Amino acid sequence: MNKIWQLNFLIFIIVIGSVGSLPAQTKTAAGETKPATAAKPAEAKKSNQRPAKNAAKGEPFDRADVKTLAAQCVKFETDAGAITMEMFPESAPEAVRNFLNLTATGAFNSTTFNRVVPNFVIQGGDLSTGGKWTMETAQRAARTLPDEPSLIKHERGTLSMARTGEPNSATTGFFILVGTATHLDGTFAAFGRVTSGMETVDAINKAPVENEKPKKAVAITRATIFPCPAAAETTPTKPPAR
Repeated sequence: MNKIWQLNFLIFIIVIGSVGSLPAQTKTAAGETKPATAAKPAEAKKSNQRPAKNAAKGEPFDRADVKTLAAQCVKFETDAGAITMEMFPESAPEAVRNFLNLTATGAFNSTTFNRVVPNFVIQGGDLSTGGKWTMETAQRAARTLPDEPSLIKHERGTLSMARTGEPNSATTGFFILVGTATHLDGTFAAFGRVTSGMETVDAINKAPVENEKPKKAVAITRATIFPCPAAAETTPTKPPAR
């Protein structure tokens, strides 16, 4: 009798142990049972985890519409004097957006007019000529723009995008014309015009150069954006009543 009792007790212990080792079960909405999903252990945070602020940031005029872009004017304070310019986003919106972003972020500050062709152009916008050349600046300088040729004429005072002979290769470089260059019409993206300071442009263009390199490059000490003056409204004079 003791042996039978001991055998029954052993079987009871085995059954209880096996039940305890089974996963917990939960009922579904349909009444069926299925093993419950075990909770995942919390992931340990890294002590040197990078903050989210390191994600890529946009630039001030990335989402600006044409009306907003057209309302912005740019001023260059240079070693030779000031130059102010208006924008033509109706014809070249991406060139204008790019130029305003570079100005707003201070990318042009301390850069120089690194190419001068007498009686033709002064060219700037090469970010490597400034004092802030970093990996981030190099990546920004490599960003290309789509070509935006238009009906705007390349004449004295026109602001246009510099590029190589390859399509869609404009980056940060720009040039200002001191004369007429009809061979650039319909090919290069004219996107603005000098409104004051052509005497400064002329002074830069007339300085000594060697192989289109200024012997003493003129720097843009500060580039800023300001609201363009509102165009004067003119109302046609009505003829006197008879």
